[in-house]
Amino acid sequence: MSYDVIIIGGSFAGMSAAMQLARARRPILVVDSGMPRNRFAAASHGFLGQDGVAPAAIMREALRQLSAYPTVDFVHGRVAAARGEIDRFEVEMEDGAVHAARRLVLATGVADTLPDIPGLAERWGVSVMHCPYCHGYEVRDRRIGVLANHPMAAHQALMLPDWGPTTFFTQGLVEIDADLAAKLAGRGVQVETTPIVAVLGEGQEIAAVRLADDRVASLEAIFTAPQTAPASPLAQQLGCAFEDGMTGPHVKLEPGQQRTSVPGVYSAGDVASPMHNATLAAAAGVMAGIGAHQSLIF
Repeated sequence: MSYDVIIIGGSFAGMSAAMQLARARRPILVVDSGMPRNRFAAASHGFLGQDGVAPAAIMREALRQLSAYPTVDFVHGRVAAARGEIDRFEVEMEDGAVHAARRLVLATGVADTLPDIPGLAERWGVSVMHCPYCHGYEVRDRRIGVLANHPMAAHQALMLPDWGPTTFFTQGLVEIDADLAAKLAGRGVQVETTPIVAVLGEGQEIAAVRLADDRVASLEAIFTAPQTAPASPLAQQLGCAFEDGMTGPHVKLEPGQQRTSVPGVYSAGDVASPMHNATLAAAAGVMAGIGAHQSLIF
């Protein structure tokens, strides 16, 4: 069967795009592998009306609601390849099945690479986090560390005292000049220049970190920004332009409704933004769905 739109990725961005197109009564296909970036998080926070609800539960309800629309099909699986041009796209599944569409929406997300520090990766999404607005409230008044590994690390360190006593671990990557030192001191941020070499604690909780000089510093939460890369090669296969973000490359969007540089291809969510947040992803998905729909008309 040929669809008006195939949406690749079934998390906040993809499902939001699908809802707009379903309500426009367009035949669409949503393809999802069931491996969202947020699978490590027990709850979604800061998302209006869904605060504290598990991301998986939100997506189950979204699937239930979308399934009520007769023009929506779903396929569980991974897309191996995408090709074609406007009005004549094809996506090939890993099992060899091929689906055709006039438009594509790429909501494929990104993959995270954390600093290579023992004890860090296994606590990702629980006591090691990236977004103060998403997770800061849950670790309020605890001892918080900011692990420098990106250009905005000092900015994050200046923010986090609103949630708890903060130590900025520069990891030898950030130069603290007089101006930055004054700003950090003004916010009550402690600065530690000796690198963290291990994260310590029971299970997925953090009790302390070990430093390169063998000191142990008490800590209960760590904020850091992982390096990110597109979780799927589809945008590159289709020839979409990319640009560099704070943590890695993302799909470059043309002005208006989440359009990529390739006519007929739209993109939304973390793969198409330097800012990663469920609310922003859902809003971008809405715009991508509307953009794809209107392009079919106009």
